[in-house]
Amino acid sequence: MTRRAGHLWVPLVALLAVLASGAYLVLADHDPGDRFGGWGRSGMPMTGGYAGPTWGDGERVDSLSEARARAQAFAQQLDPDLQTGEVMRFSEIFYIELEEPDSTLATEVLVDPASGATRLELGPATMWNTRYGMMARRGAPASISAERAGDIAARWAEDHGGLAVGEAEAFPGYYTLHTLRAGQVDGMLSVNATTGDVWYHGWHGDFIEMSDEE
Repeated sequence: MTRRAGHLWVPLVALLAVLASGAYLVLADHDPGDRFGGWGRSGMPMTGGYAGPTWGDGERVDSLSEARARAQAFAQQLDPDLQTGEVMRFSEIFYIELEEPDSTLATEVLVDPASGATRLELGPATMWNTRYGMMARRGAPASISAERAGDIAARWAEDHGGLAVGEAEAFPGYYTLHTLRAGQVDGMLSVNATTGDVWYHGWHGDFIEMSDEE
């Protein structure tokens, strides 16, 4: 086993152990008011465990355009044809959607503002994505429509803080939706396209701004 593989194996085993306990799946007992969902204010860990390649230059990221550039460089490691789509800035992290050449959504990535470290989002993008995630090509066929996912998400959001939801956006194996408070973006959650499980993205922090422009 190489030194690099040895370093990766231990975090992977730890990750699988947590997953086996069910601790990663955020269901009806999570409160969106607790934005950090047990992860702590440091946000999502940006190194270790499974998340595919990690790219970064150690430089701070202070704008949507800088976050887009980091995400585009990272995307080239996954597939040279991928392009960045929506970019969102939260108090803890930058969130970016990656798109296929036909504009369908491919996966979601995070950029750490302090270091520029960029990786697949450790959540639905890692665990549910049937093309770029841990379960690539292993996921069961989607059985839940975007409309049904929207209904599931709306009920969950209403029961957890009286939130509303935006349109269900389809990724391979799941849907992601913005949560809304008083008509404004508040956060996001995802719905598994096979099981209907809900996963609230509680590690982002407070929403600040977003852009769809490349």
